[in-house]
Amino acid sequence: MWDVEGRRYLDFVGGIGVLNVGHNHPRVVAAVTEQLKSVSHTAFQVVAHEPYIALAERLNRLVGKGAAYKSIFLTAGAEAVENAVKIARAHTNRPAIIAFRGGFHGRTLLGVSLTGMSQPYKQNFGPFAGEIFHAAYPDDYRSVTTEMALAALDELFATEVAADRVAAIIIEPVQGDGGFLAAPPEFLQALRAITERHGIVLICDEIQTGFGRTGKMFGFEHAGIQPDLVTVAKSLAGGLPLSGVVGKAEIMDAPLPGGLGGTYGGNALACAAALAVLDAFEQDGLLEKAQSLGDQLSRGLAELQSKHEEIGTVRGRGFMQAIEFVADRETRQPDPDRAQLVIDRAREGGLLVIKCGVHRNIVRFLAPLVTSEAELREALEILDAALGSEKISAAA
Repeated sequence: MWDVEGRRYLDFVGGIGVLNVGHNHPRVVAAVTEQLKSVSHTAFQVVAHEPYIALAERLNRLVGKGAAYKSIFLTAGAEAVENAVKIARAHTNRPAIIAFRGGFHGRTLLGVSLTGMSQPYKQNFGPFAGEIFHAAYPDDYRSVTTEMALAALDELFATEVAADRVAAIIIEPVQGDGGFLAAPPEFLQALRAITERHGIVLICDEIQTGFGRTGKMFGFEHAGIQPDLVTVAKSLAGGLPLSGVVGKAEIMDAPLPGGLGGTYGGNALACAAALAVLDAFEQDGLLEKAQSLGDQLSRGLAELQSKHEEIGTVRGRGFMQAIEFVADRETRQPDPDRAQLVIDRAREGGLLVIKCGVHRNIVRFLAPLVTSEAELREALEILDAALGSEKISAAA
């Protein structure tokens, strides 16, 4: 990218995980241009159009893996989350939803209520939606094991909300804004067993993890489980606003006609873009590229960790990687000021990155999957310089 003064930047933010196929991908540009000659918008619940139906068919196959699945398309990720909750409540006739500490599910009132961090999202925006409960999420670096997280969930069932009152458990297979924490496969597998035992809908929020970011099309695939509902957005349409809920047909059919919808949901241009994105994954080897780039980035960040004491840990899955900044490796005290200084210095050096984490002390990397190995090496060099700069050292 270039700014108005002609300065060049490597974009390792990608619209906050929206541009997995890169900026202005030729397939996306061509598909949208062609669709614009036909239909730009109809409001699908009034007049159906072909791109919506074609996209639903492809996502049903991708997520459902041969089972009967259905899709509804919306505009923003938070809309997908809200509609997934409505569908789960309609299916179970139960009120409660369990989310996880550190999770992020959007900026609407329900999205913020589900989000498991106080700042900057909750601020003074309450009161928040009721019947929302938060459980512990595994984090080995902070000594929260899978066993501890599952015990905390059992405690929540025993003390706060009975399992037979829970409509859904919603989880990010890798927490995005919460710090790029990957749920261990055994944790997701245990959640799948618990939800099946109690008749609870399992919702996988794949808004940031979906479409190749973790090295597989969807993050839940690393655990070998099958969710009941999956929320998608961000990189679904290569930069155009589109989100959706993809789920088991008998659950998706629970709301009465007219209960779900949205004026711009499943816009024809956005659906055409999404079909082009899926073409890119099928024909351009992007999943393999994500795995290769993820390995290269992980190794490069580990090398930086060995050189710079302020990096407490490197973590992630696939090309979804992050570094956590600490004031001291022994105490693991979060250092958000250091993270911000590195972000600022990296920008001055020509690299765009952003922070995340409950304490905002983690720098995350969301570069497009079309990034070249040379560009990745350059980004690591810029980051190394930012970490070692005199300005950073003086501030410490």
